[in-house]
Amino acid sequence: MDSAVDPEWSILLAACSPAPPRDKTARILSQLQQPVRWPKLLALADEHGTQPLLFQALSPLEKEVPPDVLRTLQHSFQSNLHKTLLLSRELIRIVQHLSGLGIEVMTYKGPASAEVLYADLALRQSGDIDLLIHAPDFARVRDAVRDLGYTPHDRFSAAEEQAYLKSGYECAFDGPAGRNLLELQWAVQPRFYAVDFDLNGLFQRSVTVPVAGQPMRTPAPSDLFIILSLHVAKHVWGRLKWLCDLARLMNLPSLDWKWIDSQARDLGIARILQVTMLLANQLLDASVPAAAQENLPKDRVTAALVKQVRDHIVNQAAFNVESLAYFRLMMRLRERPADRLRFLTRLAFTPGPGEWAAIRLPQPLFPLYPLVRLSRLAARVLR
Repeated sequence: MDSAVDPEWSILLAACSPAPPRDKTARILSQLQQPVRWPKLLALADEHGTQPLLFQALSPLEKEVPPDVLRTLQHSFQSNLHKTLLLSRELIRIVQHLSGLGIEVMTYKGPASAEVLYADLALRQSGDIDLLIHAPDFARVRDAVRDLGYTPHDRFSAAEEQAYLKSGYECAFDGPAGRNLLELQWAVQPRFYAVDFDLNGLFQRSVTVPVAGQPMRTPAPSDLFIILSLHVAKHVWGRLKWLCDLARLMNLPSLDWKWIDSQARDLGIARILQVTMLLANQLLDASVPAAAQENLPKDRVTAALVKQVRDHIVNQAAFNVESLAYFRLMMRLRERPADRLRFLTRLAFTPGPGEWAAIRLPQPLFPLYPLVRLSRLAARVLR
C-alpha cells in the first residue's frame, strides 16, 4: 500500500486482506503506533460493509483497541449474524418452494458467498437475497413468492413488465422482514452495458454448495468470478466488501483461467477483469495467480484505470452513475471499439422504468419510448 494512505485506511485494508491472520495482526500493529481516529475507522468499515472482518482482525488486539470500539464492532457483528441467519432461513424457504414447483433457480452473493468464500456466515455483511432465474419463468416466480409474502417493490403494467424483461435485469421484492429483501435477476447486467452473458450456460455449469446446511445451486467459481467482476465494475468498485469477495475468489484452485480468458475475449471484458484483479492486489495484497497473469495480461490502458479507480475509492469520491464521467469510464473499461459503440447505442435508446414513469404511453405507442429515453439522457448529461 502507498505510505500516503492514512492509518484508518491501512488498518481497514489489512483487516480485509485474505492474508493469514498473523500477517494481518502484524500489519495492524504497525499502524497502531500512530494516532488512530477510531470514529473514522468505524465509519469506513460501515460504509464499505466490512465490520465483521474488522471485528475479526481487531479482536486479538483488545489491549491496543479502545473497549468502546470493540463493543461497537461486536454489536455490529452480532447484528449481522442475526440478519444473515434470517436471510439464510428465508433463502431456504424460497428455494424449496420454487423447487417444489419445478422452477429452476440459483443463489449467489449473500449467504452463498459467505459459505463459499469465508467458510463462515458471520464474516460477510448481509444485504439481501439474490436469485438467478430464467426470464420466461419470471411471472411464475413472481406469483410463487407472493404466496410467501413477497411483493414487487415496483409495480409494472403487463406491457411494461414484458419490455423490462428485455431491457432490465432484476426485480426487487419487499418481504415480511423488510423492503427490497429479495432480488430476482434474469441477466447479469442491464442490457445497455452490452455484456450479453449466456445465462443458460451459467445454469448448466452450476455447482451445489451447502448454505446453512442446505444444498443450493450457485454459479461455478469461474462463472462467479466473471459475474462479480461485472457487478463491481458497474459500481466502480465502490465498496471494499465486493473486492474482499473477489480477492478470496480469484485464488480458489478451482478457477479455470483459460476458460475465463476465453469468456472474457468473447464478451469483450478482459480489461474489467484485469482492473478487478489489480485493485484486489494493490488494495488488499491479494496475490494474482500466475495462470491469471498468463491468460489475462494487462493492456496499456489498465494501469491508468486502476490508478483512477483506486484514488476514487481511497478518497471516497463516489461516481455519479448518471454523469458523463461515469459513462466515459464505462466505455474506457471496454477494450473493443464495437463494444463501446454498442454500449453508447443501447445506453441512448434502451428505455426503462424512468421513462415509463416520466410519460405514460398506451401500449401501441411503446415504440416511441427509445426517443423518450434519448431526450431524458441528453437532459441529464447536459445539466
